[in-house]
Amino acid sequence: MAKMTKYVSIKPDQDGVVQWREEDDAVWSLLVNRQMRNIPSKACKEYLDGLQLLDLNHKQAPQLNDINKVLEKSTGWRIEPVAALINFDRFFKLLSEKKFPAATFMRSEEEIEYLQEPDFFHEIFGHCAMLTNPSFAEFTHQYGKLGAKASKEDRVYLARLYWFTVEFGLVGTPDNYKVYGGGILSSPSETNYVGLPDDQTSDIKSQRKCIVKPFDPVDIMRTPYRIDIMQPVYFAIDSIDALLELTKQDIMSLVEQAKALGLHSPMYPPKEGQPLQSLKTSTI
Repeated sequence: MAKMTKYVSIKPDQDGVVQWREEDDAVWSLLVNRQMRNIPSKACKEYLDGLQLLDLNHKQAPQLNDINKVLEKSTGWRIEPVAALINFDRFFKLLSEKKFPAATFMRSEEEIEYLQEPDFFHEIFGHCAMLTNPSFAEFTHQYGKLGAKASKEDRVYLARLYWFTVEFGLVGTPDNYKVYGGGILSSPSETNYVGLPDDQTSDIKSQRKCIVKPFDPVDIMRTPYRIDIMQPVYFAIDSIDALLELTKQDIMSLVEQAKALGLHSPMYPPKEGQPLQSLKTSTI
């Protein structure tokens, strides 16, 4: 999981304060204000409610202590500052302890539209609002506990479940849905790409460029994905509470079912210089 990155996290001081630079605040303000104009009709109610609880500053990057006060009161979670990239062992361990890892760096203005590494804006604006929701928070907690015990091979399948829920999940039906995934909600371009109309009179199907499928954890774990493109397929779960119900199932038996059935063929071209076959066993 750990790859090379040019970004370096800013280590919080002894009081937990991150000394954000002026350029960091400028990027945060630009991204927050732009996305706040974009999501009101597209994000799910649980996310919007959580965003209201967080009461994020639109001019300056927030401090971890302020975020943690809201999360701890709501669901007992905390944000854990980490380096730009961490390995799967630490990632799952933190989630199992109700600590959500957040790299304390902000993307540069040159990469304002897209960044492969999850920066502070992505983690805080994309994910923290949903972590105030008890069902979503408990799903994430149980997911971390599963991943901490799973084998390297099984973690690849669990990673796909995380990708199509926490990062790129939709809630509702394939024809009438809202967004809860942080990877979508922190990206103006992906929020629009999903095909949600800005008004209730628009036809979702006529605008949509992607495929939206009903939520099926085995189907999800058989679906390859790439991190550097718009997703060709998304999955819509009936409700956020259904994520909590999923944790009561034997998820590892679902992993075994997915392994036995094999992966679907990728719905995207291979990266330049990467053979198509390798994508079928890739972790991304």
